[in-house]
Amino acid sequence: MRDPYQVLGVEKKATAAEVKKAFRRLAKKHHPDQNQDDPKAQEKFSEINSAYEILGDDEKRGQFDRGEIDAEGKPKFQGFEGFSGFDPSSASSSGARSFRWSSSGGGNGGADDILNDLFGFGGSQGGGFSGFGGQTGGFSSASGGSRASAQPRGRGEDVSAAVAVTLEQIVREEKVRVELPTGRTLEISIPAGTRPGRVIRLRGQGWASPTGGPSGDALVTVEFVPHPLFKVDGDALRLDLPVTLDEAVLGARVRVPTLTGSGTMTIPARSDGGRVMRLKGKGLPTSVGGHGDLLVSLKIVLPETIEPEFEALMLRWRDQKFYSARGPEFEG
Repeated sequence: MRDPYQVLGVEKKATAAEVKKAFRRLAKKHHPDQNQDDPKAQEKFSEINSAYEILGDDEKRGQFDRGEIDAEGKPKFQGFEGFSGFDPSSASSSGARSFRWSSSGGGNGGADDILNDLFGFGGSQGGGFSGFGGQTGGFSSASGGSRASAQPRGRGEDVSAAVAVTLEQIVREEKVRVELPTGRTLEISIPAGTRPGRVIRLRGQGWASPTGGPSGDALVTVEFVPHPLFKVDGDALRLDLPVTLDEAVLGARVRVPTLTGSGTMTIPARSDGGRVMRLKGKGLPTSVGGHGDLLVSLKIVLPETIEPEFEALMLRWRDQKFYSARGPEFEG
C-alpha cells in the first residue's frame, strides 16, 4: 500500500481535523455506491479506509511517523529480533516444549500486537504467547489448531442533513429528495404527523466505517417551507380570509382555498372581523390517521376607494348610532 499521507493527500504536519476532512472528501468521491461503473472503486475505497485507520488514530500515526509500522500498519522488524526469552527448561514431561515470547521493546507495541499483525489472531489479556501447551495465545493445544479472535470493528459516523418540504407535499404524502453529506441523494417518505424540527433516522446511510464495521446513520431534520396563505398550528392550519364589509354585515357564501384545492364556506350575517370558522379535515395528516382542521379567521377589508355616499353614511352612523367596539378593559 502507498504512503497513507499520499493516499489521503495531506501533509505530515496536517492536523487531525484536516486528516478527517480529507478522508471524508475522498470517501465521498470514491464510495463504491457512487462509482458502480468503476471496477477499481472498491479497491480505491479500501485503500482510503486503510490509510485513515493509521492516520486517524493518534497512536498508530505516531508509530508510522517514527517508522515503527509500515503503510499497512504492520510492525517493521528483521527476522525475530523483536522476540527473546526462549526458555528450553519449560519442556513438559511428555516431551512437548512450551515456548514463551516477550517483547524486546523498540516502540513496536506488545508481542500480542505484533503476533496479531503477523498471524491474524489476538493474544490473551495476560500479554504472552505460551505456545502449543498453553491457554493464553493463538493456539489452544497441540491438536486444537489456531483460534482467531475477532477484532472490534468501529461503526461509521452519523451524518446530519436537512430537507425542506412544502405543506402540499405533506398533505399529499409525497416523497421528497434529500442530499446527504456522503454524496448520496435519496427519496424519502415523510411520516404522517411529522412537524417542523422532527428528525428522521436513515439506518446505514451515514459515513462508511474505516475499519469495515457498519456504516453510520443519516439524521435528517424536516423543515417546512413557509406558505403564503397557511400557518401551521399543530395538526391544524390557520388561514386569514379577507371579506368585504357587506359580506360581513349581510352574510355570503365565499370560496376558501385549501391545500388540496378549494371549498365553499358560508359566512353568517353580522360576522365580526377576527371570527374563526372551522373546515373539518382540511388540515395536516395526523399520526393517528385522518387530518386536522382548517381554522379560517375573517379579516374585514374596506374598499380601496371610499365613495362619498359611503363616507356620509358612516358620519350619520357615528352621530346617530354610535357604539363602542372596545370594552372597559381597553379604556385608559
